[in-house]
Amino acid sequence: MDMKAGLGAVPAPTHEAREFLAYETECRSALKPLLAGLLDTAEAAGWNRRIAASTLMFLAAQHVSAATGSSSDR
Repeated sequence: MDMKAGLGAVPAPTHEAREFLAYETECRSALKPLLAGLLDTAEAAGWNRRIAASTLMFLAAQHVSAATGSSSDR
């Protein structure tokens, strides 16, 4: 099943990654509605919203740890 189809589009950044504050702020704004939608979907499926959010934080931290030192860091 392709879950990406239901997530919506992520707009491209308008700031360079070296402009960290503006870049990060823009990224947060781009991802916030997608995260809310994902949590809504998880909750509608029967998951506790708080547990789902906590799990996403855990998975994000794992992703950052795994990416440390790799070419995916930007």
